[in-house]
Order: sequence, then structure tokens, then C-alpha cells
Amino acid sequence: MKIGNCLHKDEKIGYCIIESECVYPINTMLGIEVDSFHELVENWDDIRSEILKKRDSTKSIAAGEVSFLAPIPKPVRNLICVGKNYLEHAKELEGKTANLAGIPQDPIYFSKMAHRILGPTEALFIDASITTAVDYEVELGLIIKKECKDVLAEEAKDVIFGYAVFNDYSARDLQTKHIQWHKGKSLDNFTAMGPYIVTADEIPFPPSLEITCKINGELRQTGLTDQLIFSIEKLIEDFSRGTTLIPGDIMITGTPAGVGMGFDPPKYLEDTDLVECEIEGMGRICNGVVMKN
Repeated sequence: MKIGNCLHKDEKIGYCIIESECVYPINTMLGIEVDSFHELVENWDDIRSEILKKRDSTKSIAAGEVSFLAPIPKPVRNLICVGKNYLEHAKELEGKTANLAGIPQDPIYFSKMAHRILGPTEALFIDASITTAVDYEVELGLIIKKECKDVLAEEAKDVIFGYAVFNDYSARDLQTKHIQWHKGKSLDNFTAMGPYIVTADEIPFPPSLEITCKINGELRQTGLTDQLIFSIEKLIEDFSRGTTLIPGDIMITGTPAGVGMGFDPPKYLEDTDLVECEIEGMGRICNGVVMKN
């Protein structure tokens, strides 16, 4: 299923099932209020069962009449991020990062704060007094569906609720200044997500899907989501060793080559730029850039 967080005629209608040209509000189908994604994922088995029973008898809304908010506007915890997880991306950053040089021999994790996540068509406002080197990173993100710890690689797919397109916006000047990534990744609105979540049962595992990012129509990043140095199975197994994951946790799995920092000179985002991130079968997110001086 595709699960979106929707507006209809500027009125929030909450979580919906997206099927072709039809949108089915979950609250209408079930006759209850599902107010948060955390509530949705924790009760998903029961909710899914009711959806399958009642969908055909529920009046749908035309897809063209709705707009999408971030599927998870307020994550339950910081995002779990993976750095330099595509080989060519790791190579393009050689000599350009303040730390962690070379091809990683083990996963590089960092945390990304997200007070709120940008929706798939929201503008990205950048305060030029704070940063003038904002970069883009299209990534496949996965959402955990149940509390788990010490997950084996062969069990990893069983703890994934679904997937979505993410953009991990990054202030490269702050990363260099502070000699670590957290601050430069965690400015307000520096995570975009959408347009919906595709449940894991819809995607063959591990996902092997085309992933792209365009800036003003120019293709900058392209790859496949199974070209990771450390696979999804490896990441979940490794990160969960001794660490408890909870429903709604988000892990974004790395970005392919073509980021702005990788060019000479760098191609950082500028005012009025349009950033389009897309993953095959998962839709596209498009954020316009607004620079504030």
C-alpha cells in the first residue's frame, strides 16, 4: 500500500491509502481518528485488516484533488543516517571532507535532528547568515515497524514497515567548521520526505530501484538503491546490535555520487533552485529553494 498524509481542498484529512487515481482517507474508512504515524504503525496489522474489508465500500477522493504533507511530519526520534554508503559518492568526497577520509570499512552512522520534516512540495528556506553551502542528498529511507534489538541480517526485512524518498539537506560549511556532521545536517527543515510511504510488502527485498536527483532539471545524482556499500540487511543487523529500535524509527541509507560538494567548483543550492528527488515506484519530492539574507 501507499500511505500519504493528505490535504483535500486545504483541509487536513490525515492518513490515506493511495491507489492509482483514488485516495481513501483511513479515518473515514475506519470511523476512528488516527492522529499520528506512530499510532498508525503500532496498530498497523489491525488497521490494514480493516482497510482491506472496507476500502471497496468507501467513497474515494480523486488523487488530483489532494496535496501531500510529509508522511511523518514529526519523527519519534532523531533520524539514523548512514554516511558515504555508495562507493562512487565516497570517492567523490576524497580530500573534500574534514574527517572520515577513505572508503568506509564499517558503516558510518550519524544522527540528524528533525523538529519537523518538509513535505514533498514545501519550500526549503535557507538563512544565508548561517550557511551558504547547502547541499542535496537523495536517499532511500526505511521505517521500522516494531520494537527490535539484535536483529539478524536474514530477519531484517521483517522489521521494516515501509520506504520513502528522502532528501538529506546538508550545510557543508558547518560540517567543516565543526569537524563533524550533526550540526550541518540538523538545521530546521533540513529533511524532506514523501510523497508517501510505500509499505514493505509492495517492494521486492532488497529494493533495487533507480534513484535520482535533479537540480533545475539537470540530472545530478543517479544510481540504484542496491548499490550500497553496506546493504539494508547489514545496516539493520549492525545498528541494532545492542541498540533497541522502536516503531517509527527512520533510517536513511546513503546517497549516490553527484552531490554539490563533489563538483569543482562545488555546486551548492542557490535561491530559486528546484530540487527534485525521485525513486522508482516511490514518487518524487520537489522543494524550491528560498534564500534569506
